[in-house]
Amino acid sequence: MERKASPGAATKPLNGSDAGPRTGSLAQQIEGAYQRIGVTGAHRSIVFMILLGVFFDALEQNAVGITGPVLREAWGLGGAEIGLLNTMTFTATALGRLATGLIVDKYGRRQMLVINLIIFAGGSLLCAVAPNYPVLAAGRFIVGFGLGGEIAVAVIMMAEFFAAKHRGTAVGLINVTAAGLGNMLAPAFGILVFTLFDGPDKWRWVFGLLFIPALLVMFFRRFVPETPRFLASKGRLDEANMVITRLARGKLSGPIHDPEQFITAAPDPVEAKSTGHWKDALRGKLLKRTVLLCIAVCMSYAAQISMLTLMPTILVAQGFEVKTSLWFTLIMQSGSLLGAATAAFLASRLARKKVLTGAAILGCAAGLSMAFLASNITLVIIFGVLFNFAVIILNTTIWLFAPELYPTRTRGFGTSIILAAGSLSGGLFPLISGAIFDSAGLGGMFTTLAILFIVLAVAVQFPPETFGKPMEEDGETSGDEEAAIYGH
Repeated sequence: MERKASPGAATKPLNGSDAGPRTGSLAQQIEGAYQRIGVTGAHRSIVFMILLGVFFDALEQNAVGITGPVLREAWGLGGAEIGLLNTMTFTATALGRLATGLIVDKYGRRQMLVINLIIFAGGSLLCAVAPNYPVLAAGRFIVGFGLGGEIAVAVIMMAEFFAAKHRGTAVGLINVTAAGLGNMLAPAFGILVFTLFDGPDKWRWVFGLLFIPALLVMFFRRFVPETPRFLASKGRLDEANMVITRLARGKLSGPIHDPEQFITAAPDPVEAKSTGHWKDALRGKLLKRTVLLCIAVCMSYAAQISMLTLMPTILVAQGFEVKTSLWFTLIMQSGSLLGAATAAFLASRLARKKVLTGAAILGCAAGLSMAFLASNITLVIIFGVLFNFAVIILNTTIWLFAPELYPTRTRGFGTSIILAAGSLSGGLFPLISGAIFDSAGLGGMFTTLAILFIVLAVAVQFPPETFGKPMEEDGETSGDEEAAIYGH
């Protein structure tokens, strides 16, 4: 994300014509202010603090897959019990996202970012000290609840802090960190822990060590401000201008003197203070967008989590040792990092629907290749890398597409519904994939996953294109206004 403002804009108030009040709709004023200040050191600090938590979230999300083989030996758990831990995590993730979506649209984004991290850390600690399976399952549920809310708020905040030119790349960095670095390094984290610690309880260190970094992240996140878009939507224009001034001057802490007036009251008084209801995401044209993106994200998450959860087990079933399977899984997860980075790169260059359609076609081809051409471990790894590459492009693009489809008054809940649907699909579909693998083998399982990409490619053709457009700040637009905004 390149910086467009002059060097002085980050260190002193804007002057001349750049410092005066702006006119136009609230959306135009905020977008104009963001475009003028570009990307500053304050933006980069916010990105770093949010992504640091997201990285450890990704490690935690992989914890069941890492500890599963060891738990089977230590506690004699069966495959169904291991699978239930994963289902508990992702079901709670969906609930956490829905609850967070309701709260952030009413009370703000910033506080929930810290609260969800505290919930996630507490659940991780409970897992580390769990005396039995029920307590461990309860801990996974708590982890999932905090994890779901954390990712949802991260996506919304990253979208709301940047202009249209940089927004896609900023949101894309979440999946570069989570699905890319986090998922790829999770097996290495497991290998490191199991190398340093031995014995039947070595799995506890996987959960225990994930609690410690959360404390550091909570400290840093004290400096993340509320988003100007949310503040403006509630009529708190002075606070919104203060935050934008901090962004412009690259100063997240300390006193600010003479804040600039980047935005003023909107021409329509209703626009200056949102009175929207959470149910708006389930009404009218927004309902259509919600349903279509839910279908798309369910297909994508089902494919991703099935691969992520079952691949180590599949490799062990084919005769490889646990550590060897984790190494092969790590190599295949390199596709996730490449996919997330590619999606972030394409976010500022190609339309959302073009990226989604192309990645769905690639994912379908990779799935069918895995089903019918993967005759040895080398081909399994190659097609596995391509599969992960495609699916993470899909997930990343859906994450940045979702918040762009809603006005600020209901953006949190609308985005959370979509992410929650993905979590439910990710928690439940691996059970179906596992049953298909047991009955039809690798070919049957990956043929099923390939079909999911076809459904996704069809669903994403119908929402309005949002590439390069300002985010909506006011109430629902009319049909003519929507056509003007989206070029339809």
